[in-house]
Formats: sequence, structure tokens, C-alpha cells
Amino acid sequence: MKSNGFNIPLAIEKDLWASETYKANHSNTKIVTEDITKIENPKDLLDANIIIDGIIGGPPCQGFSLSGNRDVNDPRNSLFMEFVRFVKIFQPKFFVMENVTGILSMKTKNKELVKDIILEEYNKIGYNVEIFKLNAAEYGVPQSRIRIFFIGIRKDLKFYAENLAPKPFLFGEDQISIKDAIMDLPQILSGQGQEITDYTNEPITEYQKWARKNSLQLTNHVAMRHTQRLIERFKNIGYGESVAHVSDEHKQRKRGDANTISNKVYSQNNMRPYPEKPSPTVPASFQSNFIHPYLNRNYTAREGARLQSFPDTYHFCGKRTTMSWEKNLSQYQQIGNAVPPLLAKAIASNIKNYFKNI
Repeated sequence: MKSNGFNIPLAIEKDLWASETYKANHSNTKIVTEDITKIENPKDLLDANIIIDGIIGGPPCQGFSLSGNRDVNDPRNSLFMEFVRFVKIFQPKFFVMENVTGILSMKTKNKELVKDIILEEYNKIGYNVEIFKLNAAEYGVPQSRIRIFFIGIRKDLKFYAENLAPKPFLFGEDQISIKDAIMDLPQILSGQGQEITDYTNEPITEYQKWARKNSLQLTNHVAMRHTQRLIERFKNIGYGESVAHVSDEHKQRKRGDANTISNKVYSQNNMRPYPEKPSPTVPASFQSNFIHPYLNRNYTAREGARLQSFPDTYHFCGKRTTMSWEKNLSQYQQIGNAVPPLLAKAIASNIKNYFKNI
């Protein structure tokens, strides 16, 4: 949004580290670190003269209350309704709401389609809505990541659903591969790297040049420290394979018993992707989902950020990884949870043109 000339006066983020990351990269935006359900009057957060043209976000359509007999699959029992509340209060010209593809087939206990309920709730507060299924790889992002976007236009404005679809964008003729996205970064090994370091190679591809624009030094490029046993396991994983494909010698052991093979095997646990293709979807858990195409280690946070299309000037705060009992979102989780910036840019650019044309 910012790169398309939109001003972002307000952002709300519950997680402290994610909020710190946003502050570090959006100095002109007021950041409120708070649970959205506790904000009674959002207009109190802004000066009275500020007009909100759009609201963007990705509320989970999953129940957050365990009281009574509430249906956790009913979006009316979820944080989605908080998003609706903000839209109703501010009455922006448009909104963009992102979610996973499963939302299109999800049903409530009463067999109602969740997407139909969502459309009805927006209809009640005065918005026409179109649903788009978009693959980030078609918008310059080196990752095959399919997500659902609900784009709403206030009913007093002209509504041309077919004009709301963002136009595909590539840096060349082909989708961006992992190799084209990250191979200019320093080729560090397990345990190597620093939070702030110099570039060691020149950018080659157009995507690499774009990612490094205005970036004088590299941040968040630190490789996790692996045991020698884990490195040997990685050496035996080929392209398109994971720990599920290694021989018994290199299989994962049960915790506390190095002589017994673990029965828990996940097909996307430490998978080595094909370097000549866009990355598979980068989730919040990508610190252990993938290993580097050429090196025997997991991705660094910066490599994950490149695959999500964050420019190198975007710095991530907080710990690189967290333990299960730690509450805040790590650098990896922040990156994997995000909407790829280049996909967001394509949506924002098209919305801007939409209002210019009507």
C-alpha cells in the first residue's frame, strides 16, 4: 500500500515483536499494540480530520470463544466480526480482507458456507464484495502461494467486480525461481552469519536488483546452528524430498532416545525445494519446513523474506526463533504470516486505478 502512494495513518497489531517490526519500517504510521477486541472506539485513535479510504487485514475466521455452544466454524463467532465492526465504524470506500483457500469450502454446523455468511455480513453494512483467488507467483513473488481476497466497495460508489482483479506482474517472462530470488545472498553455512552484514556478491537477476534497491547492508541473515547429525541428514535429502525419504541411518530419533527412530514423519519437514521453480508456500513454521536448495541448512530469515518478496530494506525485530512457551512472534513467524508485499502492491495499485477510472 505504502509503495503505491497510500498513506497509512493507523496500524493495529496485538503481538509486541510484530508491532516493533512495523514501527521500524513504517515511521509515519501510528502503531497501536493491542488486542483489537479491546478497542471500543477506533475513531479515538485518530485525529478527527483524518479520513479513512480503505481498511486492510487478514482476520482469522475461526472461533475465539469457548463459551456456550458457539460454532467455531461460524465467522460470526470470530475475529472476522471485529474487522466488520471497524469497516462499519469508518465506512471506508473499500476494504481488502485476506484468508486461506479453505474458507471457500468451510461450512458451519448448520451446513452454511462460511463465505456466504461473510458476504451477507458485509452486505448488511453497505458493501458490495467480490472474491478473488490469487497466486502470489503471478505477481512477481518467488513463491507459489494461493490465498483468498475479499475486496469490498461501498454501495454508494460504482461497483465493477471484473475491474477489481489485480493485473499479473512478472520481472520477466517467467515466474521467479528460488535461485533467482536468493542466490546473491552470502552463502553462509550452519551457525554462520550476523544480524547486520555486508553483501558479498553483486545482484544478477532483476528480482535481486529490485530486492536490494536502497539497501546498503544486509540484516536478518543468520543461519541456525545445526548438529552434525542433522547436517548429515540434510546431505541425504534430494530435490523434492524431505526427512520422509532418508535412509534409516539418517531418520529422526525419538526425543531422549538416540537409538530409536521416531514414528513422526512429516512430508514437508526439512524439504529441499527445486531451485529452478518458485518456492512452495512459506508458512509461519518455515524455519524447519525447508532446507536451502544448495546448502545443508535451513533458510535464514532473510532468505524467507526474499521468497515472500520483502525488500532487503525491511528489517525484522524480535528473536529469530522462539520456544513453544514463548508468546511473541519470531522473525520467521512474522515473515511466514505476512501477505507477500508484491502481491499486496498489485492489489493496491489496481484499487487506486479503479477509483481513478470511476
